[in-house]
Amino acid sequence: MNKIQAVILSLLSAVLMSLAWPANGFAPLIFVAWVPLLFVQDQLGQSGKKGMFWLAWLCFFVWNTLTTWWIWNSTEVGAIGAILLNSFFMTVVFWMFHLTKKFMYDNRKGFAILIFYWLSWEWFHLDWDLSWPWLNLGHVFSTQHKWIQWYEYTGVAGGTAWILVVNIMVFQLIRNLGSDKTPINRIWKQAAGILTVILIPILASLWIYHSYEESGQAVNIVVVQPNLDPYSEQYGLAPESVIQRNLELALQKLDEDTDFIVAPESAIQEEIWEEQLHKSSGLNLLKSFIAQHPKTAILIGASTFSMVPNGMEAHPAARKFRTMEGYYFAYNTVFYLDSTSYIQSYHKSKLTPGVEMMPSWWWLRPLRNYAIDLGGTVGTLKTDEERQVFLNQDKRFRIAPVICYESVYGEFVTQYIRRGANLIFIATNDGWWGNTPGYKQHLEFAKLRAIETRRSIARSANTGVSAFVDQRGELHQTTAYWQPDVIKEKLITNEKITVYVRFGDYIARVALFVSAIFLINAIIRRILKLQKAL
Repeated sequence: MNKIQAVILSLLSAVLMSLAWPANGFAPLIFVAWVPLLFVQDQLGQSGKKGMFWLAWLCFFVWNTLTTWWIWNSTEVGAIGAILLNSFFMTVVFWMFHLTKKFMYDNRKGFAILIFYWLSWEWFHLDWDLSWPWLNLGHVFSTQHKWIQWYEYTGVAGGTAWILVVNIMVFQLIRNLGSDKTPINRIWKQAAGILTVILIPILASLWIYHSYEESGQAVNIVVVQPNLDPYSEQYGLAPESVIQRNLELALQKLDEDTDFIVAPESAIQEEIWEEQLHKSSGLNLLKSFIAQHPKTAILIGASTFSMVPNGMEAHPAARKFRTMEGYYFAYNTVFYLDSTSYIQSYHKSKLTPGVEMMPSWWWLRPLRNYAIDLGGTVGTLKTDEERQVFLNQDKRFRIAPVICYESVYGEFVTQYIRRGANLIFIATNDGWWGNTPGYKQHLEFAKLRAIETRRSIARSANTGVSAFVDQRGELHQTTAYWQPDVIKEKLITNEKITVYVRFGDYIARVALFVSAIFLINAIIRRILKLQKAL
């Protein structure tokens, strides 16, 4: 294999991965998308030639660019940073697989190492300062939710393992087809094995999909989509007018049976201090509305602030006042208001890197100078240590208030369910990305959270797509992009706990343990080989 062939194969993998990706991709392509890159690795590993790192980087850079280029619409610097860094991290993982395979098995076998390393990487990428799991492989099947009903047992990590196993099997089949030494019966067995590994999960999923029945209490929900331009309207209009627009939309569908109104993220841009909620004109406006509709509760997003207690001035989220002494915290908040005097609140805790969270590790701190300004408050926000669950007055309905980017994190969302949530409300603002694949992909990921937790979802976006998602991941009443709208649906609660909710990303944790064994073994073998050479 010459350099041009290696480059072409690396690019082919990138293109196939991109063509498989939501929201308009053809997901089955993912079962062969890694095969060209595996051929590159196999040939370079056999020949001892160098260049695997850069060929892998080319593949992952193109894949990241073709699938997440839309970040550019909100920030050029953020898009460049996200694409370059994510491509680099993926490359390091693949390169480590390449070296481990060479050091342990002289490249003759060891493709399974890639499965364990990649699962470990995706799990690690869910929880660090530069977390960006948008391209975790298992997300690709969000457009084929009928195929992956078994995510309630494995989560997205199960999909990642499935994809890599099939790609390795296809690679081995194609390699054997090109060899005169491979018996024909072995070829047929390999082909049958590939079909079995693909079809059994799909057939099992279809059976689950068609036999699954929602059983619980009915809840009537109105979702509003105010459609405010985040660049020119949402943060420039008077806060009361923004709230009023949400309420006027809700009134179009509101009736005496409505239990909840769900409004989007950051719908209240008044300067609300949490020590003085009673002074907020926006919250008082909402309370007045509820007084006229006492059966209905409202969930709505806001930007809020609080004073930093003495002794916490060194907290990464603490901000110093510019014109006075002291420090304060800023939050991305969701409020829950009903006919009681108590206002429940939750602070977003999975923060968007570069927007709501600046790097805290010393070697990443220079990136603080490149904070992305998406309106409102810029810089590191204060978070809640635990997930908060909103309770209605008789505690029949227990709401998981998921804010925007948090809906990308499967295990994170399960924490609400373990605390008793029987419904999920997502409040988001996807208008920053414009009419691009970004907001469509974000919606698709909500379907995965519904399947993993078997919880119905009401999703309110500032502008398209707002929707309802049932417990099988089926979308209902999806709204159009860049149009104000209001939708109403009856959702069903669920009290049952899925295997994934109970155990979380156990597959990735096992993979991390196995990866450590592979890595240590490879290092020891390499050291011994070098010592022997001396």
